[in-house]
Amino acid sequence: MTMIDNPDQARRLARAIISDIAIYNREKVEQGIKNDTIFDLLAEEIEEGRQHFASRVAPELAGAGIFDLALVDVLIKRAGKIESAIW
Repeated sequence: MTMIDNPDQARRLARAIISDIAIYNREKVEQGIKNDTIFDLLAEEIEEGRQHFASRVAPELAGAGIFDLALVDVLIKRAGKIESAIW
């Protein structure tokens, strides 16, 4: 398998991985946003996603913060409609 070395493709991959995490863990996302514990509740899934991302992209992109930015964009910003004291 060819490693992804294009930053735009790496961003798309990160967003897809995190979207899958959000879709398959809706209850955890909702509970985590409500109680400000989302990163604790999804720690295992996020780490698994991060490892998958790192296995598919060039090393310089894996450490470029792309996954973390996508994590905030996809997991947190999209959850803005959930009632929470963190907003």
